[in-house]
This record gives sequence, structure tokens and C-alpha cells, in this order.
Amino acid sequence: MKKLWGERFKSELHDLAKEFSYSLGVDFELLDAEVRVSIAHATMLGKSGIISHRDSRLLVRGLRQVLATLKKKVVCELIRDYEDIHTLIQVQLEKKIGRVGKKLHTARSRNDLVSTSTRIYVRERIQDLLILVNRLQTALVIQAERNQKVIIPGYTHLQRAQVVLLAHHLLAYVEMLDRDKSRLVDAKLRLNECPLGAAALAGSNLPVDRFYVAKLLGFRKPTANSLDSVSDRDFAIEVLSAIAILFTHLSRLSEDLILWSSQEFAFVKIADEFSTGSSLMPHKKNPDILELIRGKTGEAYGNLMSLLTTMKGLPLAYNRDMQEDKKPLFASCRLAQKALGVLELVIRTIEVEEANCRKASKDSFLFATDVLEYLVKRKVPFREAHQIVGSLVQRALDSHTSLSGLPFEVYQEYSRIFKRDVFECFEPELSVRLKSSAGSTRPDFVLRQVRRRKSQLKAEVRALKRSNRERGLV
Repeated sequence: MKKLWGERFKSELHDLAKEFSYSLGVDFELLDAEVRVSIAHATMLGKSGIISHRDSRLLVRGLRQVLATLKKKVVCELIRDYEDIHTLIQVQLEKKIGRVGKKLHTARSRNDLVSTSTRIYVRERIQDLLILVNRLQTALVIQAERNQKVIIPGYTHLQRAQVVLLAHHLLAYVEMLDRDKSRLVDAKLRLNECPLGAAALAGSNLPVDRFYVAKLLGFRKPTANSLDSVSDRDFAIEVLSAIAILFTHLSRLSEDLILWSSQEFAFVKIADEFSTGSSLMPHKKNPDILELIRGKTGEAYGNLMSLLTTMKGLPLAYNRDMQEDKKPLFASCRLAQKALGVLELVIRTIEVEEANCRKASKDSFLFATDVLEYLVKRKVPFREAHQIVGSLVQRALDSHTSLSGLPFEVYQEYSRIFKRDVFECFEPELSVRLKSSAGSTRPDFVLRQVRRRKSQLKAEVRALKRSNRERGLV
């Protein structure tokens, strides 16, 4: 068993304690980031004169060889022999280049090393998530454009409320996902400071150049306080929070599609590629992929709560509890990537059942508010208009008919303001067209939103691609 400490101990760590505490099975995922950090550190050691330029170049060459070797390994072959990813790289480096390898850990600790590596890992996962969210938004916008004339009932309390354009409904999720992206971008901005050089907790007596190494690794600047650098994980908590909120939106979108694909709604069809059947009932077609996104939202929430709970009572500075940050962090990043990827494909392949949407949108009670505003436009006070239309609704229900099925004479009983043109209120197309408030479901407003979003998302893709090319300088 290999480790980076032990000389002051009289006995070996108990086998059960090793099994309980070793973390390579989780933090092997940091391999790429860890080697990048070590290459930057070795380069800085040479530049600062802490080690010779020759030794610095040898360390860098050896680290690249280690990375190439370890990428061919399966982690399960290694987890019993190495305490963590730091130990694995260090031991392998010494095997490659000998005694010079022992100089790599000069002026650093695993404490600042792991914080730096984790920030790089998370920074790159955020970039991946931004691309995936953009793709999901694009899929929603494409469906909105394709179905821009389709009208559906809008719901509050899961009760039919007013008609809206299907495109308007889909664009609501585009807005939510935009805020999800902004949270991830904000988190990336805050975590983009380099802890390397903080060492164990107090900094180093050696002349390390923290600004240089931060620049090499693509960070904005070094962190300002060495204690804070190694002892906090709010950057990870913030990303877990952003992912948890993202999953709230993915879950709600999934729930809408689950409802809409049911026989009770029948507004959309989910593609067979994203549906499953029953082992007993031959006729079943179940929206399992959407249900799993809804179900896995609990995992995203749990990962956030796990790390919040881990961190809540820790004194400064580093504590081994913080080793437990990576499992929920990595899990949520992977989960979000998979959920976004599969949901994008579900959205791209749904078929809208226009006839069923049209039929549902003919329910005349959906236009009660239109009738109310018909009166308001004719100077009837709002509360009075509300009472009149509410009474008409009750009259229709008592008569086992629809709101549009009441004779004109009945409307006149409740208000002489009504003219025969009131029945125009029951046309879905007219209802959405008459909306005038900014951000409403009016067709030309919605079409403008679709066009703006298409342009914005394309520009964003170009910016993300540029950013990917510029990831780090090492």
C-alpha cells in the first residue's frame, strides 16, 4: 500500500481503516486535472528557482508519461494499493523519473492541490453543462417554431385556465433554462480563483509565484486567503445548488410531457426510442425516460444536502470530512449531463397531436376571462364583470351546457352591455391574438421570441466553442 506520509507512525494503518478511508475509487476522476495542476506547479518551481530548470522539465515530461500510462489503467486494479489520486501520481512519477520525482510536492500540500484540481474539474463540467443546456433550449425553440400555430389549454392548479400557444409554453422552459445557465456561469466566475500555493493552510516559506501558476491554469487570480483556500467548498455547494435547481426545471418539463402524452390529454406522442413497455400488459407504452428524470431529481437534491451537511460544522482549516465532497459533486455533474442529453432527444422527437390540442382548446370555459375583459373594455368595473361572468359560468353548469352554449338572451339577463359579438370571445385564435401585454401568448410576440432565441442560442454556441478552445494554457 502506497501513501505520502507515515514516518512518524510506529504501526501501519489497519486494513479496515484503509478500506474505509482510501478514496482513489472516487477521485481517480480528477486524473487529468491533477496532472495539469502538477505540470503547472513543476513549471512554476523551475521558473521561481526553487528547483532547477532541468528538474522542472524532467518533472513535466514524467507527468505526461504518467498520464498516458494511467489512462490505460482500470481504476479497480489500483484502489487497494493507493490512498488517493495524489499518491498514485506521485508514486508513478517516481517510478518513471526516479529521485527527481520527489521534488514535485515542494511547496504544496494535498490540501491546496485537491482544491485546485477540483475547481478545474468543475469549471470544465460547467462548460459541458452550458453546451448541453443550450442544446436542450435549441430543441425547445425548434419545436416552438414548428408548432407556432398550435393552441392548447393553459393550466393553473392542473385545472383548465386560459388558452395559450404551445410555443409559448415551451418557451417558458427556455426562460427557466436561461436562468439555470446564468447560475452556472456565476458559479464558474466565483470558483475561478487558484488555491495552489496556499499549501496545507498557512502558505509557504518558499518563493512560489502563485500569480504565474494561476495564469498557467486559466484562473483569473490566486485565492486571497490561504486558510479559506483549503478549507471551504462553497464553490462545490454552489454548483450542486445550480444543478439541483436545473433538475427542478427538467423534472417539471418531464412532468408536463408525461401528462401531455397520457390518453387523458393526448397532446403529444413520445417516440418509441424513449418509451418502454410492460412485462404483463402488452398494450402499454410508458414514458419511463421522463419519469426517471423526474425521479433522479431527488438524487440531485440529495447530493446538495449531503455536502451542505458535511460542511456545516467544520472548524478551519482542512478536515478529512471534506474528502466526501467529490462523490456527490461528481455524481450530480454526471447525472445532469445524462439527463440533459436524453431530454434534448426526447424533445426533438416528440410529435404534437394538433387535432387533440384543437379539440381541448374549444372548451368554452377557457374563455371566461376573455368574456370578463370584453365587459371591462366596455367600462364595466372589474369586480362587477367578474361577478357577472361567474354567474354565467354557474348558469351554464346548472344547465349542463357550455359557456358558449348559453343563448344570447341569457347573457342579456346578466348585463345589457353584452352584444352578439360576445360569442367571438370563444375563438381560440382570436383569444391569443387579442393579448397585448408584453411577454404574453400573442402570436407575433411569441414568434419574435422564437427568432430572438434562435439567434441568441447560435451566438452562444459560437462563444462556447471559442471558450472550449481556450481552456487552460497547460
